[in-house]
This record gives sequence, structure tokens and C-alpha cells, in this order.
Amino acid sequence: MDTIHDAIAAVPRTAQLALGGLGALWVGSKVLSFLRLVLSMFVLSGTNLRKYGGKGTWAVVTGASDGLGKEFATQLAAKGFNLLLVSRTRSKLETFQTELQAKHSGLQTDILAMDFAAVDNDADYAHLTQRIEGLDVGILINNVGQSHSIPVPFTLTDESEMESIININCRGTLKVTRIVAPGMQSRRRGLILTMGSFGGWMPTPLLATYSGSKAFLQFWSTALAAELKPDNVDVQLVLSYLVTTAMSKVRRPSLLIPSPKPFVRAALGKVGVGSWQNTAYTYTPHWSHALMAWFVENTVGIGSSVGLNVNRSMHVDIRNRALRKAAREAKKN
Repeated sequence: MDTIHDAIAAVPRTAQLALGGLGALWVGSKVLSFLRLVLSMFVLSGTNLRKYGGKGTWAVVTGASDGLGKEFATQLAAKGFNLLLVSRTRSKLETFQTELQAKHSGLQTDILAMDFAAVDNDADYAHLTQRIEGLDVGILINNVGQSHSIPVPFTLTDESEMESIININCRGTLKVTRIVAPGMQSRRRGLILTMGSFGGWMPTPLLATYSGSKAFLQFWSTALAAELKPDNVDVQLVLSYLVTTAMSKVRRPSLLIPSPKPFVRAALGKVGVGSWQNTAYTYTPHWSHALMAWFVENTVGIGSSVGLNVNRSMHVDIRNRALRKAAREAKKN
């Protein structure tokens, strides 16, 4: 102890004060960041969606027949937006369209079945261009996405799965946005929400292709937001941990894993409330996800070796359990 005290005493007084000041600034920045998080999650409201249009305004939702996409469409319909529903399976879209029209008198809907995984589907994008021609589209929800069937090392990833993830998550999102965004620019109003993921926010071993595709969307969305801001078009990336959907394969909601309904309610109610995040034009709408994100950003660090090791161990375990389950089912058959 005497040695430590002697070492401290040997440091010039001005240097001690400077170090103490820097420490106080660091602690103060963390406290301020946490207060901004608390305000964002529990006090502040997001942008009123009426900023993006009134009666007769349309919302385009991709991946609209299941999970989060279906819930986004359901809640937007309840708020009075007409809907263009885009997804792969026409029968599901038709059923959902009928349900919405029966529930909401005067609601206008249109559907478009398209396979985002296909490489040679330029005709589908041409059809989308025709469908939105003349429509006042105020909101675009880029929800369509795909992950790996189970965690898998990159070198063992099936090539068709890898290509589907890239085509759906990246190519599909960009092409749809290129079709919809110019109309928003000309009308000088609009909202583009793109579904991000903790898997793209933190590098995720054994989900490398999915993780990379979502990281791509993070940087693309943030850059696009800065480009379209002068045109009064808001672009936001919605950062999410797991939600109980078919893609996550989690069936029961919990404190950290909400069902689609409360997650989408938060996503639509907290647009633009993400000032505490390290990346601009990004927000984490669900409170439990936001607390987790703040903790990681301010303690573990995004992309740190600690986070990588935790993620890798978790996904190795998930993969092993999935393989054992597949082996048991194979024996039964």
C-alpha cells in the first residue's frame, strides 16, 4: 500500500487533477447516456405517424404474411393507413387481406406475391413499381428477412441458404427501397423503417452470413438516412433482439423476448427516439432490448473478444442441441 501511495504522490498535482477530471467526465457521460435511455424508453413519445400522411396514405410492408410483418400491417391498418402487402405466399396474403378488410371498414388493400430469394425476379420488382404508381406511399416497412435454419460455421453453410440470406436481406431491401423512396422524396414526406438485428449490431459467430447481411443494412440505412433527411424523409433502423416469430424459433414470450404485438407497438410508438445509441438514425424500441443494448455498448463493447466468445459459445450450444434433435427425429422415421 505504501508503494501505491508513494506512486500517487509522485504524480504531479496538475496531472492528478487532470486524470480526476477525465474520470469524472467519463462517469458523467455514462450517467447522462443512461438517463437519455430511461427518458427514451419510459417518458418520451416517438414521431407521430400522421407526419407521414393522413387518410388515403399507403404503407408498404414486406414479409407481411407472418410474424412481425403481419403485426406491422395489422397495427398500421388500425391507425388508418391503406396497405400494400408484399410476401412470398399468395394464399397467406389473400387470407390476411380478407381478415383486414372485414375488420376495418373502408380500408384499401393490395397484395403482391414475390419471392425475394430468387435472383432472376426482376419481373416481380417491375410489378411492385406498377402497383405503387399513383399511390401516396407514406411508410415503408422493410421487414422481409431470413436467417440460418440453425447456427452453422461459415465454411459449412449451404450455398443456397447463403445466397437466399443475401438476396432477401440485402438485395431485396435495397431494390424495394429504390422503388418506393423517390415518391417520398417528391412528396417531401415519408418514413422508411428497416428491421435490424442484434446479430448485425454485434458480430455473431455461426451466423456469419446473417450477421454480415444485417450489419450491411445498419450502415446502408444510416447512410440513406443522412441522404434523405434534406428531403424530409425519415429513415430509421429498428434494432431488435429476439422476438417470438418463426424465424427466431422461440415460441414463448419472456422479459427479454416479447411477442410481435408489444414489440411492433413500441416500434411504431418510438420512431426516432434513439439519441442514446452510438449509431445515428437507429433506435431499439423494446425496453428490455434497449437495456441490454445499453449495457453491451457501455460495458462489454460491440465487437469485443468477450462478446464474440459469449456469442460463439451460445450458438455452438444451440447448434449441438439442434443436431441432436434432428438425429432423434431421424431415428423415429
